[in-house]
Order: sequence, then structure tokens, then C-alpha cells
Amino acid sequence: MTVADDISSSPDALGPRDLRDQERPIRERIRGLLVEQPYAVLCTQSQSQPYGSLVAFAASEDLKTLIFSTPVTTRKYRLLTECEHVALLIDSRSGSSEDMMRIEAVTATGHAQVVAPGTEFDRWAGLLTARHPHLAPFVKAESSALIRVDVVRYSHVCRFQEVRQWVPGSDS
Repeated sequence: MTVADDISSSPDALGPRDLRDQERPIRERIRGLLVEQPYAVLCTQSQSQPYGSLVAFAASEDLKTLIFSTPVTTRKYRLLTECEHVALLIDSRSGSSEDMMRIEAVTATGHAQVVAPGTEFDRWAGLLTARHPHLAPFVKAESSALIRVDVVRYSHVCRFQEVRQWVPGSDS
């Protein structure tokens, strides 16, 4: 029996693929989650009360920006315009539901801004609708707003308790 066989035969241990994944740079592990998972939980706040909302999102190539759309008549939109500080949680539980130790999650914290119509809007709307083509009419509707989140920091969690941080634009 090899060490890899021994590791993968233990129900609590990580297999060889998981060990290779752990060796990937944090930026690439975060990128993997952002590319593989189409939805995030948006976390907002108002009067010291937290709120969570599910959003379909897209990420810029450099991971510095996340984008989503929301109707302007919602509490979500109101909270975003009252307080720009947000967090988005993206996780892999749908692909690892049997084993909590294999689930990864990343929380992106940053500042949310409504994107005004124009060139910038077209650019970000294109990114979002390229990932979610079915949302094109919704994103372009006058009753919707396009929200850009400028990411300040990512917190990545794996194996249920191992936490690492990464700041977009940093070398590591």
C-alpha cells in the first residue's frame, strides 16, 4: 500500500487530488470557486441587522470586481444604496455534499456601487450576461440595477477550519 492509498482509504483524510488542490496558490483556488459556482449569497446590513440574498454573479479576470443585477424595487437594492459595505459568500457545497471536509468557501468583502448606463455599464453587463445569458433581458431592464463590487479582500476556508486571506492585486 502506498502513502497515497493509505491517505485516500481513511474516511477523514484527504485523497491525492485534494492534496494537490491544497498546494495550488490561494488565488487559483479562489478563481476556481468563482468560475465553478454561478451563485453567491450577498450579505448586506441595515440598522445593525444583517440580510442575505442569493445573486447570480460574474467575476472580472483579475478578481478585483464582482458584478450582479437586482431589481430597484427590492430591499436588497435599498440596502445596497444605504451602505456600500458588502460581502459575497461563494461555496462548493453542491459538489461535496457528503463530506464537509471537502467543501471550500470564499467570502469576498468590498464596496458596492450602482453602475450608471453607458460604456462601463455595457462592459459589466456583458460580463454578467456572458456567464448568465438567460439574464440578459433582466439586466437590461429599466427596473433593474447593475451592481459592481470592488473587492477589498477574499477569505478562503477549506477543510472546515483552515482560513487564508488574499487581497486582489497582491503577489501571493
